[in-house]
Amino acid sequence: MHTIMNSQALLKSIIQRIATGPDLSKDIVFEEARDGMQAILRGEIDDVQSAIFLIALRMKRETMEENEGILAAILAESDKQQVNVDDLVDLGDPYSGYNRSIPVSSFLPPVLAELGLPTVIHALDSVSPKFGLTHRHINQALGLSLDHSTAEAKSRLENKAIGWSYIDQASYCSGLHDLVSLRDRVIKRTVINTVETLIGPLRGKSTHSILGYVHKPYPPIYAHLVNASGMNTALLVRGVEGGVIPSLRQKGLMVSYNGIEEKDRVDIEPKSLGIKQEMRAISLPKGLNVENDIEALAEYTVSLGKAALSGEQGMFYDGLVLASSLILWHTKKADSLIEAAQMTREVLDSGKALNRL
Repeated sequence: MHTIMNSQALLKSIIQRIATGPDLSKDIVFEEARDGMQAILRGEIDDVQSAIFLIALRMKRETMEENEGILAAILAESDKQQVNVDDLVDLGDPYSGYNRSIPVSSFLPPVLAELGLPTVIHALDSVSPKFGLTHRHINQALGLSLDHSTAEAKSRLENKAIGWSYIDQASYCSGLHDLVSLRDRVIKRTVINTVETLIGPLRGKSTHSILGYVHKPYPPIYAHLVNASGMNTALLVRGVEGGVIPSLRQKGLMVSYNGIEEKDRVDIEPKSLGIKQEMRAISLPKGLNVENDIEALAEYTVSLGKAALSGEQGMFYDGLVLASSLILWHTKKADSLIEAAQMTREVLDSGKALNRL
């Protein structure tokens, strides 16, 4: 039926059903969510209808089937590459970035690569709702290439001397990146914010999605979506600002999944790994904010990150130890969190990860 109906007619039919108020709005099936979103990504639907589609789904609350349909559409429109490595870590930090703290996770990829886990990190320049400091800004401050293709990222990951890469949304899914200005005008989070960190444009023989979450019901939802995306495992980290770095001060729950099956959960106590910090994260320096000082904040992050990769103790170093330990434990590269923390400290103290950077 959908082959005969053109995309505009399909969108009209979907909007008539999902935007009917709090009691009468109906859910749509996987195929409709997928085909409707694909039409939007291909630029076949005007901005007004695209925005209504996203807002109406959010207001009636997206079903798992709708989430999976939207994700399938984005996957179908993305450039994906198979990477010739056994295990690939995919760091899925929120694309709208950080606006209250410094993103330590930007410096995790070279650390994990040095520990034998090729790692990819992805982002874009700036997007609603936070318009925060992103991994693109930090890679830019590092003077690294930002707009390379998925194929070039693949060769960086396969290169034993590098083993990590940044990849920009504009490079692997231009149709999605074209929606940034529409999303900014929509103001609120949409389903895109939920699924865009799960695209995983690069896949190893086994791909491990590392995701942050804030709200308690999210881990099983994310695990389902990671599985639908075709990645093999998921580690859900109760992270600062919804990212992958846990609080350095208090306990946080981490849940490890293989497919959709919960394998393990750990309430991690930073002190058990020798981390004694009074603050949960590194605050933005006084007088700097994301509205006006992105470049200065990125430079500041780079100076802290390089110091940590040179073995300088402090919150940045501890953040890397904590997150890396969880990932090593999750991917079975270490038998315990204590051993994983030891392995990470050795790499940081040796300065080897700095060479990879």
